[in-house]
Formats: sequence, structure tokens, C-alpha cells
Amino acid sequence: MKPIIAITAGDTNGVGYEVILKALLEAHMFEIMRPVIYGSAGVAKHHIQTLSEEYRNINWNVISSPDQAKDGRLNLISCYPDDMPVSLGAPSEAANKAAKAALDRACLDMKNGKADALVTAPINKEALNKGQSDQVPSTIGHTEYLEKTFGGESLMMLCSGALRVALVCNHVSIADIPAQITEERILAKLTLLNNSLKRDFGLEKPRIAVLALNPHAGDQGLLGKEEQEIILPSIEKAKEQGIWAFGPYAADGFFGSGHFQHFDAVLAMYHDQGLIPFKTLDMSGVNYTAGLSIVRTSPDHGTGYDIAGKNQADEQSMRNALYMAIDILKARAEYDANTANPLPFIEREDKEGRPRREFIDFKTTKYNDK
Repeated sequence: MKPIIAITAGDTNGVGYEVILKALLEAHMFEIMRPVIYGSAGVAKHHIQTLSEEYRNINWNVISSPDQAKDGRLNLISCYPDDMPVSLGAPSEAANKAAKAALDRACLDMKNGKADALVTAPINKEALNKGQSDQVPSTIGHTEYLEKTFGGESLMMLCSGALRVALVCNHVSIADIPAQITEERILAKLTLLNNSLKRDFGLEKPRIAVLALNPHAGDQGLLGKEEQEIILPSIEKAKEQGIWAFGPYAADGFFGSGHFQHFDAVLAMYHDQGLIPFKTLDMSGVNYTAGLSIVRTSPDHGTGYDIAGKNQADEQSMRNALYMAIDILKARAEYDANTANPLPFIEREDKEGRPRREFIDFKTTKYNDK
């Protein structure tokens, strides 16, 4: 059975609908998934009018639940009115409410097991911050919203064919970053990253590079002591737990020299430290939220107000997000199957008294549990 991929349309005034339609309307996409768009047929048609002729005659399959999704069709669940106002290229209250409604509904269906993976088009962060209490960070984005919705701790990771970059601090003011760089937090993120690389990407023993916080990795304490007092001890503790973590590396030389190519992933201390080099190298990457119980991916760009409605948006990042969601579903299934029932063993000594592990064959071994 092809997986059902829930796709939220994002900001109705941005490029979300454009990149979704361009990515999906290729024949082979329907061979690997059953896509379900969370949005509105009326708003989608508004965007279609700004695209080329080949998109003008889309026959939507409007459904009320993902389990009604049909093979080979563009399925859509209406989350807001067809006649809602669209102001391409400009943020609006109506667009924020629509984006939030689509995301809420998609997450509900994911919680109820009606869809297999979630792919989100870009939103204006204001959509998730209206009416929030003082206890909720005003910079909350998709990652933080999904973490609160599905529980547990998550990890923001940008992925491309050549590079994976995860973050200790996501959407945090530069002024607040030093307080969040703690041994506990770095070790937790390293653990999440290591687990994800194994389960979601099929890497048996991933190598992880950890970046420094300060220029020149602190220059032995002259430019800051976080490397010596916090980051390095975190790396050592990670190694004690069997995680292959290395560093801390000064970010400029690490990326500039191409040293990142020797690692399976990089853990950056904060948003711009990791994402500026990542997006400089590849603007068609994927934003993956590791650590969640669900699979969620997203294109690595924003709402694109400056090109909305101009038929200029590049859909490759959205296409890659769809591919990655399916690849991770398969990788997780394979990993879980391989680790579900590990073969039991008993410890014995050989003739020289050295310990050895003897695996149990249930077909030939008899047991006395007394």
C-alpha cells in the first residue's frame, strides 16, 4: 500500500501552493504515494491561475478524511473557505488563520494514524504565535509547534545529499543563546541526532562533528570558555555512551575547508551558524524534524512573498521533502523490524576461561527455568 502523505499548504499568500503543485504534478509522484493536501480548492485555483497552462485543468478529489484518498489523484481536505481573500505577496491575518487551521487538522489526522507522514509548506511564524501566553517563545515555528503537539524533545535538522546540519538552539535570539549552551542540552541533542541517523537514515555508526560556539573555537579560553568547560565535556560524555562525536570545530574553517565532507552530520550551536553554510551550499535541501514519533519534513525556504504569484518558485526543495519523507518511512520500518526481536544470548566462558557470547537457537535448545 502506498503511504498517505499529508501536505499542508502553508501561507495562502506565499509560494506554498505553487511548489506543492509543481512537485506533485509529475506522473511518477503518484506511483510512490497518495498525497493529501490540507488547504482549500478555491484558494488553490487562485494560485493555479498564476501558473502555466499545464496546471489549469486539475481535477481535485475533495475528501473529508485521508482514508478516502484515491490512488493517482490529487486529494484535498478543505480546512478553510474556498472564497477566503488571497493577497499574494503580503502577510495577512486571514492567511495566518488558514495556515494554522490546515496544520491543526493535519496534525490531528497524524495523531489518529490516518496519514503516514507530514510535509509542511512554509508559513509566516506569526500564524503560530497569535494569542500565545508569555510562557511560549514568540519565535515559535513549525519545529517547536510539532514538539508541543506530539510530545518529547525534537531536533531541527537540515538535510541535503552532501550535508546534514542539526541545531542545539533553533529559533532563539542571539542574546539568549549562551544561556542555552549547556552540557545537558548538547548531550541530549547529540543523542537525538545519533539515534535519528541510525533509525531514519540507516547509518550503523554515524560520525558527528560538533561545532564550537566562539570564533577560533575559543582560542584556548581567550575568546570564551564554553568550548573547554561545556562543549568538550559534552562530547566526551557522548563518546562514553557509544556516540562517535568529534570536535569542537571552529565553524568557519570547518566549512571553508570542506572538512564537513568527512562526517555524516554536523551539530551546530545555533541557527545561523549551521544554516548559512548549509543554504550557501544547497538551497534545495530539506528541513527534517528528528526525534518525533511521526515523520515530518519541509522545504528549507520561507514563504517567498517576493515571488509569490509570479510562477518563479523552484519546487525542488518541496520535491526533495516528499522524497525524504517516504525514504525515512521505509528506513524506520526496516530498522524497527531488524531490532524488534533481537536474538537472545547467554554469556559463557571458552576453554581458556575467556568470556564469549552464545546465541540461543529456539528450535534446538531446551530450557529449564527452575
